Amino acid sequence: MDYLLFTYPNCQDCAELKKILAETEIEGREYNLTLKESKLKIREYLDIIKRDDKGAIPIPTLLLQDEAGVPAVLNSREEFEDWLKSRA
Repeated sequence: MDYLLFTYPNCQDCAELKKILAETEIEGREYNLTLKESKLKIREYLDIIKRDDKGAIPIPTLLLQDEAGVPAVLNSREEFEDWLKSRA
């Protein structure tokens, strides 16, 4: 299991999610959405990323990946904690 984390600088929700991810054994990569490379990367997943009621992508967006694909798309520390509990 690994992850892709899409974030913005100075985002408190992003910082909270990064902190809890650092406390796990799951490895992954962070993509700062102010960078062109990151904007191109997130486009690869637009068909599975959740959107809010206005069609915007919530930030942070965490994609958990395994051999079979992307079993979870999460957008907060709380969602990630709930996901971890469901796997225990």
